[in-house]
Amino acid sequence: MRSEQNTFKAWPIIIIVVLALLAISFLSQWYAQSVTLPRYCDNPEQSLHLLQKILTKERPAGEETRRPYIIAAKLLFLVPRQNEETIPAYLERVRKHLRQQCRL
Repeated sequence: MRSEQNTFKAWPIIIIVVLALLAISFLSQWYAQSVTLPRYCDNPEQSLHLLQKILTKERPAGEETRRPYIIAAKLLFLVPRQNEETIPAYLERVRKHLRQQCRL
């Protein structure tokens, strides 16, 4: 008589986890392109100005409200700065990205 052993099969769980991670990645990319970036289309130059202050000043908001700076700082995550990219080159790249996104 053979005794059957219950063996744990990890492959289905691994596949589900990988698919979930891929789905999250694609959905977050879609959300950034379709929802978050278009919010900057109302006044892209204002956002770029605030982003420049964030990159160049220690306390960009000073005593002002920080909300506009926090919104502009999201651009750092949506359009990450490349290694050793200068601030003017980065801001120009973000400007071009916003123009493409906003069709300006």
